[in-house]
Amino acid sequence: MSSDPSSPIPSFHVNAIPDSSHTTDDDPMATLVGMLDLQAALPGIRRMRVWGHEVLAVEPGERVLDIGSGTGTEVIELSERVGPDGDAVGADPNPAMLAIARGRAETADSRARFVEATAYQLPFSDGYFDAVRCERVYQHLDDPAAATAEIARVLRQGGRVLLIDTDWHTVIAHPGDPGVLARLSKAMLTTTPNPASGRRLRGLLTAAGFTIDDMGSEAVIWNPDTALPLYMQMISSASTSGAITEQEGRDLLATMDAGIAKGDYHLSVTMFAVLAHRAD
Repeated sequence: MSSDPSSPIPSFHVNAIPDSSHTTDDDPMATLVGMLDLQAALPGIRRMRVWGHEVLAVEPGERVLDIGSGTGTEVIELSERVGPDGDAVGADPNPAMLAIARGRAETADSRARFVEATAYQLPFSDGYFDAVRCERVYQHLDDPAAATAEIARVLRQGGRVLLIDTDWHTVIAHPGDPGVLARLSKAMLTTTPNPASGRRLRGLLTAAGFTIDDMGSEAVIWNPDTALPLYMQMISSASTSGAITEQEGRDLLATMDAGIAKGDYHLSVTMFAVLAHRAD
């Protein structure tokens, strides 16, 4: 089984299409962190996170875990909510990303702490946490049921869990040749371990013995700063696999650039969230 990456971005190759005028940063970690920060600023992501904190309802003194904590921003927020008597922990398998998160926590004078771990093996005792949060990790997992069982293990009886994830079958892209876009979307789905993760969250939690308390969704609309890099990732992967030709990839990027220049573009994908509690 694979481990969950620190990035909520699908695991496409971050390379420009051959002969494209677009280039990528020489520092992959800096590129990733920059993209995560841009995504975090998207109105749809902000709304989903505000709603998530509201329904998870973390209280002072509680122990809370964020799985796939990335840059650590949500753990810092959770640390503020649990206060000095609580414990807010971020788990991530990427040591470089953990260093970024720890640096940001130190800058914010936050008590948030971070551990190196995957969703499959959390280094905590049974029933340690009052609440667990996990955002855009399940799409990367080839055994989401095992990760859900591990969440159940570290939650106390009555403990809450909030899962947030993307359903990549809901991508809407414009402009572009419909046939090329269809092949591009199909290729993307084959390179993501769990592309329908958003729609599966409720069933996974129910099968693991959780009781569902609330659900939410948000069609996240990507702005040009976030849409174009994602397009480049998708096109590079599809071109490498042969799903589209290099020329089709270049044409699609040029069409996207032209659409952005005149304000006629769209890229969105729906995220789903499920709140549940451990009933057993």
